[in-house]
Amino acid sequence: MRSIAPAIDKVDRGVFARQPLADWAGELRGELWPEAWPSVEQLDALRQRAIQDDGIDRPRLVAQSPTLLADDLHYEERIRRGQLATRERNWHDLLNALVWLRYPRIKRALNLAQCADIAVVGRRERTRAQCAMTHFDEAGAIVLCSDPELLELWDRHDWHGLFWREREAWGSRIAVFVFGHAILELALQPERLLVAKALALETDVGEIASAINHPESIRPRVDCHVARLIEGGLALRDPQDQRPIPLSGIPGWNPASTSESFFTDAPCFRPLRDGRRYPTAEPL
Repeated sequence: MRSIAPAIDKVDRGVFARQPLADWAGELRGELWPEAWPSVEQLDALRQRAIQDDGIDRPRLVAQSPTLLADDLHYEERIRRGQLATRERNWHDLLNALVWLRYPRIKRALNLAQCADIAVVGRRERTRAQCAMTHFDEAGAIVLCSDPELLELWDRHDWHGLFWREREAWGSRIAVFVFGHAILELALQPERLLVAKALALETDVGEIASAINHPESIRPRVDCHVARLIEGGLALRDPQDQRPIPLSGIPGWNPASTSESFFTDAPCFRPLRDGRRYPTAEPL
């Protein structure tokens, strides 16, 4: 589905008060409040500050230009050499830069794994692992869950059960971190129904509470853990490894989720395909 993000001065500011963009309000409302496009130099200054804060390296943000692209490198190969090609005045690349600030280990693990596959099959072919990693990079979410019964509902695509009957669980037994910058870009249009490609992590209720009430305290651990799964070949080796999750069904994420009929009528709530099975949730 082709989508064109609204111009910066046409965005309904209400989207920044609603998930998933509300979770990124700190970045977007700080130096990057979208009244004017930040320059690539401003974004790179945030990268340098992030490195000073946590000591984790990130590729230098450079403006994408014909001169830059003349090196004939693959996008991922350029990142490995320390350059993140960034289009100016572009929501997709702005949001990608913000994800690099927040989840540098996962981003780096994806890049290294992509480059390893490129070295094997070349720049014109794509492995199933590359497809899986691209899906996650663009549309990924990380779901923390403390209740096996919720995972069973999710396994069956019982969306009515997961989001309506168990709506009180969202805030106590299950939590979501949106990772994919394409999902964040789609969220700029409030009418969009959002569906992510998710990795599920099993944890306890205490960490769910931390994820909801103090997400900044648990994000570094999630970043490190998911990166290790990717580096160890335990995640994102095939597109079928990821669970679809209709983010618009999470209570409060879409105004329509207050109606029970939404979970049977909206096209984002698709039934489970015959024979489809999902991998078990990894422990956090």
